[in-house]
Amino acid sequence: MKNSFLLLLSILIFSVSTSCKKVEGTGGGATIKGIIQEQKYNALGNVIAEYPGSDIDVYLIYGTADQFYDEDVKTSYDGSFVFNYLQKGTYTVFVYEDDATQPSGKNVVKQTFEVTEKGQVVDLGTINIRKI
Repeated sequence: MKNSFLLLLSILIFSVSTSCKKVEGTGGGATIKGIIQEQKYNALGNVIAEYPGSDIDVYLIYGTADQFYDEDVKTSYDGSFVFNYLQKGTYTVFVYEDDATQPSGKNVVKQTFEVTEKGQVVDLGTINIRKI
C-alpha cells in the first residue's frame, strides 16, 4: 500500500513538473515585428519600383519540429506586421514572393531567430520580396 502511494505520488509530481514547461507559442510577453517591402522588377531583372507590401500574408512557425505554420497575419497598409504574446524559443517567419523560375511561380523568403527574454521585441527590419 505504501509503495503504491509513493508510486502514485511520484507520477503526479512528474506530471505536474513536465506540464508546466513553456514552449514556443502564445502565452508569453514577447513580440515579433517587421515590414514587408515589395520590389517590382522588369524583364531585365532590374528593380523599377519599391513600395510597402500591403495585405500580404506573413506566416509564423513555432519551434523547429515542423514546417507547417502555426499563426499568420496580414500586413497593414504600410507593410508592417506584428505577432504578439509569444514565449521564449525559436521561431521562423516566412512570406511568399514571385519567382518565375519555380513551377508554382512562388518562392519562400524566411528568417529563423530566437526569442531569449520575456517581453523581448524582435524587430526583423525590412523583408524585401520580389514582385514580377
